[in-house]
Amino acid sequence: MRPFDDATRRNIAAACAAFTRLPENADPASLKRAAVVVALTGASEGGDTAFLLTRRASSLRAHRGQWALPGGRCDAGETPVEAALRELDEELNLKLTAGDVLGLLDDYPTRSGYLITPVVVWAADGGAIRPNPDEVASVHRIALTTIERAEAFDFVAIPESTRRVIRFHHQERLIHAPTAALIYQFREVLAGRQTRVTDLEQPVFAWK
Repeated sequence: MRPFDDATRRNIAAACAAFTRLPENADPASLKRAAVVVALTGASEGGDTAFLLTRRASSLRAHRGQWALPGGRCDAGETPVEAALRELDEELNLKLTAGDVLGLLDDYPTRSGYLITPVVVWAADGGAIRPNPDEVASVHRIALTTIERAEAFDFVAIPESTRRVIRFHHQERLIHAPTAALIYQFREVLAGRQTRVTDLEQPVFAWK
């Protein structure tokens, strides 16, 4: 168990600081920049630390109804951290600052042409969460102990790619990359492992 307290915050910040990110994409102009947030807050029960996972609203044009970390495309002139914090406010009413950022994970290039930067933040006031119905159908607190289970992730082969498809098992549902890949790398960072995920594949339905 990782209690939601200052000691856990310090430990996760240290784990993020010890993680060495891959170099920036050599040709970032070929991909649209985006950012997502691994927002850490208190679990619904038990006092554990959890991260926030959303279901995208059914009215959205792209990836409607899918599981996702809060986030979106970077605006012109915006850094990934700035975009992540803005999107967290717009989607969930969580108003955080750069001082709440614990670290960044590897950029993940998607089949649909985005380069996603995952930003890990500490959301001390989880009670302020108020989902924006135009963007978020529901928000879920996933305890870190959930993703640390051996059976939380698996990898499967598909005929369309030589790369393995990663799947996160959550409440009898399957969550795929990019979300599953980013959560998996965060799990590995917590364990002190320098595990790369850019070679993990998305399912074919997410290639557009």
